[in-house]
Amino acid sequence: MAAAAPDAAAAASEAPAATATAEPEAGDEDSREVRVLQSLRGKICEAKNLLPYLGPNKMRDCFCTINLDQEEVYRTQVVEKSLSPFFSEEFYFEIPRTFQYLSFYVYDKNVLQRDLRIGKVAIKKEDLCNHSGKETWFSLQPIDSNSEVQGKVHLELKLNELITENGTVCQQLVVHIKACHGLPLINGQSCDPYATVSLVGPSRNDQKKTKVKKKTSNPQFNEIFYFEVTRSSSYTRKSQFQVEEEDIEKLEIRIDLWNNGNLVQDIFLGEIKVPVNVLRNDTSHQAWYLLQPRDNGNKSSKTDDLGSLRLNICYTEDYVLPSEYYGPLKTLLLKSPDVQPISASAAYILGEICRDKNDAVLPLVRLLLHHDKLVPFATAVAELDLKDTQDANTIFRGNSLATRCLDEMMKIVGGHYLKVTLKPILDEICESSKSCEIDPIRLKEGDNVENNKENLRYYVDKLFSTIIKSSMSCPTVMCDVFYSLRQMAAQRFPNDPHVQYSAVSSFVFLRFFAVAVVSPHTFHLRPHHPDAPTIRTLTLISKTIQTLGSWGSLSKSKSSFKETFMCEFFKMFQEEGYILAVKKFLDEISSTETKESSGTSEPVQLKEGEMYKRAQGRTRIGKKNFKKRWFCLTSRELTYHKQPGRKDALYTIPVKNILAVEKLEDSSFNKKNMFQVIHTEKPLYVQANNCVEANEWIDVLCRVSRCNQNRLSSYHPSAYLNGSWLCCQETSESALGCKPCTAGVPADIQIDIDEDRETERIYSLFTLSLLKLQKMEEACGTIAVYQGPQKEPDDYSNFVIEDSVTTFKTIQQIKSIIEKLDEPHEKYRKKRSSSAKYGSKENPIGGKAS
Repeated sequence: MAAAAPDAAAAASEAPAATATAEPEAGDEDSREVRVLQSLRGKICEAKNLLPYLGPNKMRDCFCTINLDQEEVYRTQVVEKSLSPFFSEEFYFEIPRTFQYLSFYVYDKNVLQRDLRIGKVAIKKEDLCNHSGKETWFSLQPIDSNSEVQGKVHLELKLNELITENGTVCQQLVVHIKACHGLPLINGQSCDPYATVSLVGPSRNDQKKTKVKKKTSNPQFNEIFYFEVTRSSSYTRKSQFQVEEEDIEKLEIRIDLWNNGNLVQDIFLGEIKVPVNVLRNDTSHQAWYLLQPRDNGNKSSKTDDLGSLRLNICYTEDYVLPSEYYGPLKTLLLKSPDVQPISASAAYILGEICRDKNDAVLPLVRLLLHHDKLVPFATAVAELDLKDTQDANTIFRGNSLATRCLDEMMKIVGGHYLKVTLKPILDEICESSKSCEIDPIRLKEGDNVENNKENLRYYVDKLFSTIIKSSMSCPTVMCDVFYSLRQMAAQRFPNDPHVQYSAVSSFVFLRFFAVAVVSPHTFHLRPHHPDAPTIRTLTLISKTIQTLGSWGSLSKSKSSFKETFMCEFFKMFQEEGYILAVKKFLDEISSTETKESSGTSEPVQLKEGEMYKRAQGRTRIGKKNFKKRWFCLTSRELTYHKQPGRKDALYTIPVKNILAVEKLEDSSFNKKNMFQVIHTEKPLYVQANNCVEANEWIDVLCRVSRCNQNRLSSYHPSAYLNGSWLCCQETSESALGCKPCTAGVPADIQIDIDEDRETERIYSLFTLSLLKLQKMEEACGTIAVYQGPQKEPDDYSNFVIEDSVTTFKTIQQIKSIIEKLDEPHEKYRKKRSSSAKYGSKENPIGGKAS
């Protein structure tokens, strides 16, 4: 799980770990905000059996996208000439808004025309939990433009009695279409929506139309339409006024939303159907309705022959309470490093009972890291691993709680280190076309194996040289952990002089550098999974670097390669100079001295991408407009250029001059996904391509600038246009902001960690694993009473229980704390369900009313 959004991170408590805050009185949470935070992580693995082209060339050039409703938030690279494309792209992002469907679209890339949509996988938000953490093959469904809808409609219906001029009575249906919310973007821009309102029956179809609302996804129509629903001849006296059942049952109101295409065809945005008999017992009906696909999506179509897509999806939704609720659980978790034995600590028990240890590791590592407790905890669990290690050659090669904690720690704190060290050379490798294949079986016709070998050696030497010179950039936390590992390994195997080095190299080379080289997109060093030839090159480099870093392979003058061609290639590196260089590097990064330099000599690129910015000056016709530009953020400056790769920046903002980074209200320019970079000159207004991208840019800009001097405490959430601020109507452009900034005080560590959210995740994991926690508690009782495994071994053979009494006490504490936390969660759930009435904006009617 990545760092929380800036406003969430700023709200995190900075209370000392050792202080347990008193729990609030019951009902206090009603007056405080409960934060609902959503995140999505997973992997787009591969597709298979896609429909071939008709004709001789049957292959397709495919890519995949992730969409929140109709908003694309992620796109893979293109896999060329395949009907079973292998994407292998991992994704993680915070979801900053509500949504109905998470969809994955498979496209066929077309250079000259519009990309062809092959099929999709659409999963309702409430069904995401059924697929969490599992790799699943999903059948691709057909894509029909009439089924691609999102948004909701606010509608009011009334029945009026109408007396005609001749004194007869008829009935009139009043349809008030008030507003819509959350309509999709069309070609990245807000649409021009209008609605048709129809009264439909067996022998009638009366249709009326609203005005077109320009450039908005949340149109306010506020238009009223009248329909006669019974013939005036049906009634002779006022006392007979009623709706005939047979007529009512057959009539319905249908509202269709359209985007006005002007010179092109109008685009269908969705529909709702409301039977008039909802008024059977009431004279009025008012509700929000979710827009539905045409015919409510009931069209039957063949779906067997479109192919399938393999996905791994993990969606989480956290209800984060006010900080004081988490005091007891935080205190218990943060005591874990001091518990003897470590296996009886709350943090260790969490790893024992979770179905997937990875779910437990990330929030645990982040929380301990935030309070400087990770190093002693990682040291203690690593020591437990060493007790069970009999062979020095297999030290820290398993997939235990210790190794997973250290893997996550290196990913979190080592991201900047990897960018400084590896990114330039990885960019060179990925953007060049040098062949490095040295396997005789894989060589293509015309390949020169000696040239390939020289290319591979050039890359390996360049990468190796960069790594061994990088010790000054290694984060202090990593150095401290490596120092502890080295000392423990030497004590565990006192007769092996190499083990103190292999204990460190098994992490820094095998599980850090080598993994980052072969999967640069996973560590945010490249935007996408590289293509097949590049992956092969990176694999060969990674294997060599991994073995070069293995102290045993170098010092014992033998390698661990099974392939003959790799053994021959590796002989080039079995020289004394390489051995001494690795030893020196491992010595430096496993020292207790601080190794991080005060600053890197070259700026580090943090993020780049294409967005729209509002012109800073005036155009010839006197109107400011939006232009597409390539933005690049480094540790020193934010720049934008006309095209990627251009060195001549059109505009530069030094990071030290950034005063605030905040969202911009959609109403400012009738555009979504906008944010503002407020600096010493005029604010820079930027529009991102989607809500996730906007969130990520705000997050990284806040993090890189939040320690700046003179940061603002307030800002204007809207723009300064036509001589005044749209938000507060102040006429002075230099007027103080009217809303508090979301970013708080400077962070106390390099990365932002929302400790309340991480504790909420841990609470959720304990709650989901209560049955296993109960079994562990029973196992402790059995061991304590019978002094041994008297029950069936399956009852607790999978648990590590070194001290049954201490473990039992910790489990009792966990259960007590979880029970107390259940109460405010349950109270919030009840309040949320009762406040969100069915048909309200928060809980709209999802289909045809019954």
